[in-house]
Amino acid sequence: MTTEFLLLTSVNATVRFSLYLWGLGTSGQLGNNTVITKSSPIQVGALSGWAKVVAGSDSCLAVKTDGTLWAWGGNGSGQLGDNTLISKSSPIQIGALSNWAQVSGGNGYCLAVKTDGTLWSWGSGASGGLGDNTVINKSSPIQIGALSGWAQVSGGNSFCLAVKTDGTLWAWGNNSSGQLGDNTVIIKSSPIQIGALSNWAQVSAGSDQSLAVKTDGTLWAWGSSVFGQLGGNTVIAKSSPIQIGALSNWSQVSAGLRISVAVKTDGTLWAWGNATFGQLGDNTVITKSSPIQIGALSNWSQVSAGLRSSVAVKTDGTLWAWGNATFGQLGDNTAITKSSPIQIGALTNWRLAFTGPLSFHVGALST
Repeated sequence: MTTEFLLLTSVNATVRFSLYLWGLGTSGQLGNNTVITKSSPIQVGALSGWAKVVAGSDSCLAVKTDGTLWAWGGNGSGQLGDNTLISKSSPIQIGALSNWAQVSGGNGYCLAVKTDGTLWSWGSGASGGLGDNTVINKSSPIQIGALSGWAQVSGGNSFCLAVKTDGTLWAWGNNSSGQLGDNTVIIKSSPIQIGALSNWAQVSAGSDQSLAVKTDGTLWAWGSSVFGQLGGNTVIAKSSPIQIGALSNWSQVSAGLRISVAVKTDGTLWAWGNATFGQLGDNTVITKSSPIQIGALSNWSQVSAGLRSSVAVKTDGTLWAWGNATFGQLGDNTAITKSSPIQIGALTNWRLAFTGPLSFHVGALST
């Protein structure tokens, strides 16, 4: 249920990020060796060297610049991948391999792609979300199929989306709202190709909706739209991809809990879907069923939609958040909900921000 914007940084990148987390910490998901909630960013350890980090429902999964895999937080379904069901409140290395490339966290499960292009999963097997043709939980990584060629994967609420290096789109898991995009509502416990096209660039799995951008910059969505989160000016679910609008300047999308956010190539910020907690950022609590621009600025670089809140980074390196703040997930040292973006601190070295669509904790990487 994450947005794999962290793909923008390669495992062997020369930039070594420091990791900061905040929000709900009751499962140890903040990684600071406590189960205490924090309402402002705290650094995880004293080391840099993080390359990619994603948030699951109550855990975090990360890859370091040396290609090693790390996890911490809740572990009730084995989602930490350390062959136990014991929660961990600080990062632990998963196995000894150093060929992990990209990760994603879902609702009680995790996904990863290795540098050889193979796909791996572990944790909750509900609705076939692990893709191994079973519904059985796994407490350590298992390979999904024998094929390589996987490029990007995104975990949602017991369903997954993926893009291969050939640009084809794949999905598996829960399909009650048509979120797999195969024109059915039938659960699939192993990856199936969605359509025959090979121009998919980025996907994001939310709570029950799917978003994607094609290589031509067009925006597509499918699944539940009860709060207009598909953006097609409708609240009718779609079981196959539909284009949202006619524009071709979409850059990055993120699906949250019945909300969707995106950045265009011109640096403008857009949102649509449920606004009960001001999580669209337009200074209202009014639900929107088609994309609306948030503010007039054009200096947004990346955005992530979470559970009733959103977080983003601007091109000037500043960090911003909005929406529900019950657990301090806005990072402004309060528990006060905000319906428009507020800056978190005064620093200008933030590079990537993340949260999970079913997660009350938020994080960011800084140089």
